[in-house]
Amino acid sequence: MKTTISQVSKHLEETVTIGAWLSNKRSSGKIAFLQLRDGTGFMQGVVVKNDVSDETFQRAKNLTQETSMYVTGKIVEDTRSPFGYEMQVSDIQVIHEAVDYPITPKAHGTEFLMDHRHLWLRSKKQHAIMKVRNEIIRATYQFFNDNGFVKVDPPILTGSSAEGTTELFHTKYFDEEAYLSQSGQLYMEAAAMALGKVFSFGPTFRAEKSKTRRHLIEFWMIEPEMAFVEHEESLEIQENYVNYVVQSVLENCKLELGVLERDTSELEKVKAPFPRITYDDAIKLLKEKGFDDIEWGEDFGAPHETAIAESFDKPVFITNYPTEIKAFYMQPHPNRPEVVLCADLIAPEGYGEIIGGSERINDLELMKERYEQHGLTGEAYKWYLELSQYGSVPHSGFGLGLERTVAWISGVDHVRETIPFPRLLNRLYP
Repeated sequence: MKTTISQVSKHLEETVTIGAWLSNKRSSGKIAFLQLRDGTGFMQGVVVKNDVSDETFQRAKNLTQETSMYVTGKIVEDTRSPFGYEMQVSDIQVIHEAVDYPITPKAHGTEFLMDHRHLWLRSKKQHAIMKVRNEIIRATYQFFNDNGFVKVDPPILTGSSAEGTTELFHTKYFDEEAYLSQSGQLYMEAAAMALGKVFSFGPTFRAEKSKTRRHLIEFWMIEPEMAFVEHEESLEIQENYVNYVVQSVLENCKLELGVLERDTSELEKVKAPFPRITYDDAIKLLKEKGFDDIEWGEDFGAPHETAIAESFDKPVFITNYPTEIKAFYMQPHPNRPEVVLCADLIAPEGYGEIIGGSERINDLELMKERYEQHGLTGEAYKWYLELSQYGSVPHSGFGLGLERTVAWISGVDHVRETIPFPRLLNRLYP
């Protein structure tokens, strides 16, 4: 019977065949331990000389790293292993012998591993990170589908930008100027006026010359937009969504979090509601923590966000940023026009902002003012202005960066490990 490593618990004490690769091995005179992987998981296969033919045992001893094979044997419990099962191997059929596999069990430098990203993905840690990423994606669809959202796909090629054109990738669209999308938000607002509650999930691009551990050139965003939803209700949806995702990973990725040596006690604290502080209070908090040079009206950098997060044991919302440092489409505070109805959600443990969101402007005259202030007078933004002209309503939205969220939940240091093939300032290969 053919099966996979992830399904062996259903075949206890049965003989099965698994298509696998050899990730590592060790052997003594009469026994060989094969570390097998098949894409669904990792498992040990034990080959005992007295229990197999001489040919099979010799084949086991000669196996090289990443050789592919069909391995047959009986599935038994293994209480010493976190996985809980192993295979007592009875037969091995080599499919392809790998020679001189470049990523050996010894330590390698980051640049070497990045140059071999197509192979590094096979390692146990990278496999675990990708499984956590997959669970976050699965839980995202589950949450929004269960809460009445419709999935909408905004374009990647656009004639306008959501937040200015300085950090966009420019391209020619026949005889017009076009950009790779930095956000699907403006299009999602249009979709919300048609479908009520919508969300997108797709790649976005920022031509930002940053080398920090939090930044990628190409990354994935989850961007919900909601008609008839004001700022406070949006915050509740955001915290419930993040809570749902974290709990889903804790429940369904126990093995992977163990491989990553993630301190799950930190994740177990992540339960809604989340604390909220205003931008004003954040400035005061930073000054108390020794950031004497930060002044009201300045945006926060990574050190500021980390310092703020250290005061809380779960994600924290920073609300009501100054109007001048936020995007043109954000709704002013009704009692303080110098700040907007917005919030950034800062993850604990130094992982920084994972969500940015706001209530959107729904007044036509105010939007016209913002257009003039920001020089958005061309045809490219005409359609977006019309959303305020034809039956606008209070509406809100937010964007969650997938890779930063994967980094935080997985506990990895750099976002380059949270996406299969990262695009960084100096890396377009492989």
